[in-house]
Amino acid sequence: MALGIRKICTFLEETHIEGGKAAPRSLNIVVVAAIIQNPWSGKGFVENLRPEIIDIAGPLSEEMTRRLLAQMPADKIEACGKAAAVGVNGEIEHASAMIHTLRFGNPFRNAIGGTNYLEFANTRNAPGALLSLPMMHKSENGKRSHFLTANFQIADAPHPDEIVIAIAAADGGRPHARIADRFQDIAEMEAELSRG
Repeated sequence: MALGIRKICTFLEETHIEGGKAAPRSLNIVVVAAIIQNPWSGKGFVENLRPEIIDIAGPLSEEMTRRLLAQMPADKIEACGKAAAVGVNGEIEHASAMIHTLRFGNPFRNAIGGTNYLEFANTRNAPGALLSLPMMHKSENGKRSHFLTANFQIADAPHPDEIVIAIAAADGGRPHARIADRFQDIAEMEAELSRG
């Protein structure tokens, strides 16, 4: 592929029992991770990252989104997120550059009908490291039931001169969510202050 993709990995997770109690319905999570050659590898400190971002981020997001939607239809998706992990020869900025652009985020967000920003993580890792991809509700940013994390590993990635780029989606929140939403906290704390 012209995008420098070495491989794409898809992870499917179904949770049926949580905390020893059957879930009202299974929670399904899909992660699509692409391993690409770091386009800035071996070039020393690169001041302007824009040309590679413009060339790669949009088409890569479109390809990954297509694959994710083949596993979970857009109308089933409630939570989403993104992550990038650069190999040890790269900068954290290289990982960030590929996912912190509307060129990457918009194709995914638009395809699933999302209105929130995409929850994210960017880090540096060795091959086989456990990667964590945080998610939140695609349109309700205070909905804590949908604060989820997808964990995954790729045995041979990222190589020192690669970047792992991933997106994830879930078709629900935590099976037995029972903590208040952010807006309930705000209302309660404001009421406490007004009484105080």
